[in-house]
Amino acid sequence: MIEFLKNTNIDFMGKRYHAFVISGIIFLLGIVVIIQIYRGKANLGIDFTGGTSVQIKFEKPFSLSDARTVLSEGGLKDFDLQDMPVERKLLIRIKGGEEIIGGSSEKIISILSKRFSDQKLTIDSTTEIGPKIGARLKTNALWAILAATVGLLIYITWRFQFRFSVGATIAALHDVFAVLGLFYIMDREINLIIVSAILAIAGYSLTDTVVIFDRIRENLKVGFKEPVEVVINRSINEVLSRTIITSLTTLFAVIAIFFFGGEVIHDFALAIIIGIVAGTYSSIFVASPIVLMWGGERPFTKK
Repeated sequence: MIEFLKNTNIDFMGKRYHAFVISGIIFLLGIVVIIQIYRGKANLGIDFTGGTSVQIKFEKPFSLSDARTVLSEGGLKDFDLQDMPVERKLLIRIKGGEEIIGGSSEKIISILSKRFSDQKLTIDSTTEIGPKIGARLKTNALWAILAATVGLLIYITWRFQFRFSVGATIAALHDVFAVLGLFYIMDREINLIIVSAILAIAGYSLTDTVVIFDRIRENLKVGFKEPVEVVINRSINEVLSRTIITSLTTLFAVIAIFFFGGEVIHDFALAIIIGIVAGTYSSIFVASPIVLMWGGERPFTKK
Protein backbone atom coordinates (compact mmCIF):
# COMPACT_ATOMS: atom_id res chain seq x y z
CA MET A 1 0.00 0.00 0.00
CA ILE A 2 2.93 2.33 0.72
CA GLU A 3 5.52 2.39 -2.04
CA PHE A 4 8.23 5.01 -1.62
CA LEU A 5 10.52 3.33 -4.18
CA LYS A 6 8.79 3.17 -7.55
CA ASN A 7 9.96 1.76 -10.87
CA THR A 8 13.45 0.89 -9.67
CA ASN A 9 15.72 -0.90 -12.10
CA ILE A 10 18.77 -1.89 -10.05
CA ASP A 11 21.01 -4.62 -11.42
CA PHE A 12 21.32 -6.66 -8.23
CA MET A 13 22.53 -9.80 -9.97
CA GLY A 14 25.29 -7.84 -11.70
CA LYS A 15 26.69 -7.00 -8.27
CA ARG A 16 26.56 -10.55 -6.97
CA TYR A 17 30.31 -11.20 -7.20
CA HIS A 18 31.12 -8.14 -5.09
CA ALA A 19 28.50 -9.29 -2.59
CA PHE A 20 29.99 -12.79 -2.53
CA VAL A 21 33.31 -11.34 -1.34
CA ILE A 22 31.59 -9.69 1.64
CA SER A 23 29.54 -12.81 2.36
CA GLY A 24 32.64 -15.00 2.07
CA ILE A 25 34.36 -12.96 4.77
CA ILE A 26 31.28 -13.27 7.00
CA PHE A 27 31.19 -17.06 6.48
CA LEU A 28 34.90 -17.45 7.28
CA LEU A 29 34.50 -15.36 10.41
CA GLY A 30 31.45 -17.37 11.43
CA ILE A 31 33.28 -20.68 11.02
CA VAL A 32 36.15 -19.36 13.14
CA VAL A 33 33.70 -18.29 15.85
CA ILE A 34 31.97 -21.70 15.84
CA ILE A 35 35.37 -23.38 16.30
CA GLN A 36 36.25 -20.96 19.11
CA ILE A 37 32.91 -21.61 20.82
CA TYR A 38 33.46 -25.36 20.59
CA ARG A 39 36.94 -24.91 22.09
CA GLY A 40 35.55 -22.66 24.82
CA LYS A 41 37.72 -19.72 23.72
CA ALA A 42 34.91 -17.27 22.95
CA ASN A 43 33.24 -15.00 25.50
CA LEU A 44 30.65 -17.56 26.59
CA GLY A 45 28.09 -16.90 29.29
CA ILE A 46 27.72 -19.04 32.37
CA ASP A 47 24.93 -20.87 30.54
CA PHE A 48 27.68 -22.64 28.58
CA THR A 49 30.70 -22.52 30.88
CA GLY A 50 29.10 -23.01 34.27
CA GLY A 51 29.27 -20.51 37.09
CA THR A 52 27.16 -18.15 39.16
CA SER A 53 25.07 -15.11 38.33
CA VAL A 54 24.16 -12.84 41.25
CA GLN A 55 21.98 -9.73 41.02
CA ILE A 56 22.34 -7.29 43.93
CA LYS A 57 20.16 -4.28 44.69
CA PHE A 58 21.79 -1.21 46.28
CA GLU A 59 19.97 1.17 48.58
CA LYS A 60 21.60 4.22 46.94
CA PRO A 61 23.41 4.90 43.63
CA PHE A 62 26.86 3.33 43.40
CA SER A 63 29.98 3.46 41.24
CA LEU A 64 30.56 0.53 38.90
CA SER A 65 34.33 1.11 38.90
CA ASP A 66 34.39 1.04 42.73
CA ALA A 67 32.47 -2.24 42.72
CA ARG A 68 34.89 -3.76 40.18
CA THR A 69 37.92 -2.64 42.20
CA VAL A 70 36.68 -3.93 45.53
CA LEU A 71 35.66 -7.31 44.06
CA SER A 72 39.09 -7.73 42.45
CA GLU A 73 40.85 -6.81 45.68
CA GLY A 74 38.58 -9.24 47.53
CA GLY A 75 39.96 -12.15 45.51
CA LEU A 76 37.14 -12.60 42.97
CA LYS A 77 38.44 -13.74 39.56
CA ASP A 78 37.04 -14.15 36.05
CA PHE A 79 33.89 -12.11 36.59
CA ASP A 80 31.81 -9.66 34.54
CA LEU A 81 29.79 -6.75 35.85
CA GLN A 82 26.67 -5.15 34.42
CA ASP A 83 25.04 -2.22 36.17
CA MET A 84 21.41 -1.06 35.97
CA PRO A 85 21.61 2.54 37.21
CA VAL A 86 17.88 3.26 37.16
CA GLU A 87 17.06 0.27 39.38
CA ARG A 88 20.35 0.64 41.33
CA LYS A 89 21.20 -2.99 40.64
CA LEU A 90 24.46 -4.78 39.92
CA LEU A 91 24.61 -8.06 37.96
CA ILE A 92 27.74 -10.14 38.64
CA ARG A 93 28.60 -13.17 36.52
CA ILE A 94 31.33 -15.48 37.78
CA LYS A 95 32.64 -18.21 35.51
CA GLY A 96 34.15 -21.29 37.08
CA GLY A 97 33.86 -24.85 38.29
CA GLU A 98 32.06 -26.45 41.21
CA GLU A 99 34.50 -25.07 43.78
CA ILE A 100 33.69 -21.49 42.72
CA ILE A 101 29.93 -21.91 42.50
CA GLY A 102 29.28 -22.80 46.13
CA GLY A 103 28.72 -19.81 48.44
CA SER A 104 29.48 -17.16 45.82
CA SER A 105 26.56 -14.87 46.71
CA GLU A 106 27.50 -14.72 50.39
CA LYS A 107 31.13 -14.04 49.49
CA ILE A 108 30.16 -11.21 47.13
CA ILE A 109 27.93 -9.55 49.75
CA SER A 110 30.73 -9.81 52.30
CA ILE A 111 33.26 -8.17 49.94
CA LEU A 112 30.94 -5.37 48.81
CA SER A 113 29.81 -4.58 52.35
CA LYS A 114 33.34 -3.48 53.22
CA ARG A 115 33.32 -0.76 50.56
CA PHE A 116 29.60 0.13 50.65
CA SER A 117 29.10 -0.11 54.41
CA ASP A 118 26.69 2.84 54.35
CA GLN A 119 24.26 0.94 52.11
CA LYS A 120 21.88 -1.94 52.54
CA LEU A 121 22.65 -4.64 49.97
CA THR A 122 19.97 -7.11 48.96
CA ILE A 123 20.34 -10.23 46.80
CA ASP A 124 17.63 -10.06 44.14
CA SER A 125 18.39 -13.34 42.41
CA THR A 126 21.02 -16.04 42.16
CA THR A 127 21.56 -18.51 39.32
CA GLU A 128 24.04 -21.36 39.61
CA ILE A 129 24.97 -23.67 36.73
CA GLY A 130 27.49 -26.48 37.01
CA PRO A 131 30.14 -26.91 34.30
CA LYS A 132 28.70 -30.25 33.13
CA ILE A 133 25.26 -28.73 32.63
CA GLY A 134 26.87 -25.76 30.88
CA ALA A 135 28.68 -28.06 28.44
CA ARG A 136 25.42 -29.91 27.73
CA LEU A 137 23.58 -26.64 27.13
CA LYS A 138 26.29 -25.55 24.68
CA THR A 139 25.92 -28.80 22.74
CA ASN A 140 22.12 -28.53 22.76
CA ALA A 141 22.31 -24.94 21.47
CA LEU A 142 24.42 -26.02 18.49
CA TRP A 143 22.00 -28.87 17.79
CA ALA A 144 19.07 -26.42 17.94
CA ILE A 145 20.68 -24.19 15.31
CA LEU A 146 21.44 -27.23 13.14
CA ALA A 147 17.86 -28.52 13.48
CA ALA A 148 16.49 -25.11 12.49
CA THR A 149 18.75 -25.08 9.43
CA VAL A 150 17.58 -28.54 8.32
CA GLY A 151 13.98 -27.44 8.89
CA LEU A 152 14.50 -24.46 6.58
CA LEU A 153 15.99 -26.73 3.93
CA ILE A 154 13.03 -29.13 4.02
CA TYR A 155 10.36 -26.40 4.08
CA ILE A 156 11.72 -24.41 1.12
CA THR A 157 12.28 -27.61 -0.87
CA TRP A 158 8.64 -28.54 -0.31
CA ARG A 159 7.31 -25.06 -1.13
CA PHE A 160 9.63 -24.23 -4.05
CA GLN A 161 12.48 -26.37 -5.38
CA PHE A 162 15.75 -27.69 -3.99
CA ARG A 163 17.85 -24.92 -5.55
CA PHE A 164 15.67 -22.37 -3.74
CA SER A 165 16.03 -24.22 -0.44
CA VAL A 166 19.83 -24.17 -0.75
CA GLY A 167 19.77 -20.42 -1.37
CA ALA A 168 17.44 -19.74 1.58
CA THR A 169 19.40 -21.99 3.94
CA ILE A 170 22.76 -20.46 3.04
CA ALA A 171 21.23 -16.98 3.47
CA ALA A 172 19.96 -17.92 6.95
CA LEU A 173 23.38 -19.31 7.92
CA HIS A 174 24.93 -16.11 6.58
CA ASP A 175 22.78 -14.08 9.00
CA VAL A 176 23.61 -16.36 11.94
CA PHE A 177 27.33 -16.06 11.19
CA ALA A 178 27.02 -12.27 10.89
CA VAL A 179 25.60 -12.04 14.42
CA LEU A 180 28.11 -14.49 15.92
CA GLY A 181 31.02 -12.83 14.11
CA LEU A 182 30.17 -9.30 15.24
CA PHE A 183 29.51 -10.44 18.81
CA TYR A 184 32.89 -12.19 18.80
CA ILE A 185 34.68 -9.09 17.46
CA MET A 186 32.93 -6.84 20.01
CA ASP A 187 33.69 -9.37 22.78
CA ARG A 188 30.00 -9.58 23.65
CA GLU A 189 28.83 -12.49 25.75
CA ILE A 190 27.29 -15.40 23.83
CA ASN A 191 24.63 -17.12 25.94
CA LEU A 192 21.24 -18.83 25.62
CA ILE A 193 19.51 -15.47 25.10
CA ILE A 194 21.70 -14.85 22.04
CA VAL A 195 20.91 -18.36 20.77
CA SER A 196 17.21 -17.46 21.06
CA ALA A 197 17.89 -14.29 19.05
CA ILE A 198 19.75 -16.31 16.41
CA LEU A 199 16.80 -18.69 15.96
CA ALA A 200 14.46 -15.70 15.64
CA ILE A 201 16.81 -14.17 13.05
CA ALA A 202 16.76 -17.38 11.00
CA GLY A 203 12.95 -17.22 10.93
CA TYR A 204 12.96 -13.54 9.95
CA SER A 205 15.49 -14.17 7.19
CA LEU A 206 13.36 -17.01 5.84
CA THR A 207 10.23 -14.82 5.76
CA ASP A 208 12.04 -12.06 3.89
CA THR A 209 13.54 -14.52 1.42
CA VAL A 210 10.23 -16.28 0.73
CA VAL A 211 8.64 -12.97 -0.35
CA ILE A 212 11.31 -12.51 -3.02
CA PHE A 213 11.15 -16.18 -4.04
CA ASP A 214 7.37 -15.98 -4.47
CA ARG A 215 7.73 -13.05 -6.87
CA ILE A 216 10.55 -14.80 -8.76
CA ARG A 217 8.37 -17.88 -9.19
CA GLU A 218 5.42 -15.83 -10.45
CA ASN A 219 7.55 -13.92 -12.96
CA LEU A 220 9.33 -17.04 -14.19
CA LYS A 221 5.98 -18.59 -15.06
CA VAL A 222 4.96 -15.50 -17.03
CA GLY A 223 8.23 -14.33 -18.55
CA PHE A 224 9.45 -17.73 -19.68
CA LYS A 225 11.18 -16.26 -22.76
CA GLU A 226 13.31 -13.84 -20.75
CA PRO A 227 16.73 -14.73 -19.29
CA VAL A 228 16.51 -15.89 -15.67
CA GLU A 229 18.86 -13.09 -14.54
CA VAL A 230 16.50 -10.45 -15.96
CA VAL A 231 13.48 -12.06 -14.29
CA ILE A 232 15.21 -12.25 -10.90
CA ASN A 233 16.36 -8.63 -11.12
CA ARG A 234 12.85 -7.48 -12.01
CA SER A 235 11.33 -9.54 -9.21
CA ILE A 236 13.63 -8.05 -6.57
CA ASN A 237 12.95 -4.53 -7.81
CA GLU A 238 9.20 -5.13 -7.69
CA VAL A 239 9.24 -6.14 -4.00
CA LEU A 240 12.12 -3.84 -2.99
CA SER A 241 9.84 -1.20 -1.46
CA ARG A 242 7.94 -3.83 0.53
CA THR A 243 11.19 -5.43 1.73
CA ILE A 244 12.67 -2.14 2.92
CA ILE A 245 9.45 -1.00 4.64
CA THR A 246 9.15 -4.34 6.48
CA SER A 247 12.79 -4.21 7.59
CA LEU A 248 12.61 -0.57 8.70
CA THR A 249 9.40 -0.95 10.72
CA THR A 250 10.80 -4.03 12.47
CA LEU A 251 14.12 -2.27 12.97
CA PHE A 252 12.49 0.79 14.57
CA ALA A 253 10.73 -1.39 17.13
CA VAL A 254 13.90 -3.30 18.03
CA ILE A 255 15.96 -0.10 18.24
CA ALA A 256 13.42 1.21 20.77
CA ILE A 257 13.92 -1.98 22.80
CA PHE A 258 17.71 -1.58 22.48
CA PHE A 259 17.70 1.93 23.99
CA PHE A 260 14.76 1.74 26.40
CA GLY A 261 14.27 -1.96 27.17
CA GLY A 262 16.87 -2.16 29.92
CA GLU A 263 20.22 -3.86 30.27
CA VAL A 264 18.79 -7.35 30.59
CA ILE A 265 17.67 -7.56 26.93
CA HIS A 266 20.26 -5.11 25.54
CA ASP A 267 22.37 -7.79 23.82
CA PHE A 268 19.26 -9.63 22.59
CA ALA A 269 18.05 -6.45 20.87
CA LEU A 270 21.52 -5.82 19.42
CA ALA A 271 21.58 -9.33 17.93
CA ILE A 272 18.15 -8.82 16.36
CA ILE A 273 19.24 -5.46 14.87
CA ILE A 274 22.28 -7.08 13.27
CA GLY A 275 20.13 -9.95 12.05
CA ILE A 276 17.53 -7.70 10.42
CA VAL A 277 20.19 -5.79 8.47
CA ALA A 278 22.00 -9.00 7.50
CA GLY A 279 18.71 -10.73 6.62
CA THR A 280 17.62 -7.96 4.26
CA TYR A 281 21.02 -8.03 2.57
CA SER A 282 21.21 -11.83 2.29
CA SER A 283 17.71 -12.18 0.79
CA ILE A 284 18.82 -10.02 -2.14
CA PHE A 285 22.54 -10.69 -2.49
CA VAL A 286 22.92 -14.27 -1.20
CA ALA A 287 19.74 -16.31 -1.67
CA SER A 288 18.71 -14.97 -5.09
CA PRO A 289 22.17 -15.19 -6.75
CA ILE A 290 22.50 -18.82 -5.59
CA VAL A 291 19.21 -19.63 -7.37
CA LEU A 292 20.55 -17.91 -10.49
CA MET A 293 23.96 -19.63 -10.44
CA TRP A 294 22.67 -23.11 -9.62
CA GLY A 295 22.19 -23.93 -13.31
CA GLY A 296 20.31 -26.88 -14.65
CA GLU A 297 16.75 -26.88 -15.94
CA ARG A 298 14.89 -23.58 -15.89
CA PRO A 299 12.58 -23.63 -12.84
CA PHE A 300 8.76 -23.40 -12.96
CA THR A 301 8.47 -23.53 -16.76
CA LYS A 302 7.30 -26.36 -18.98
CA LYS A 303 9.11 -27.41 -22.13
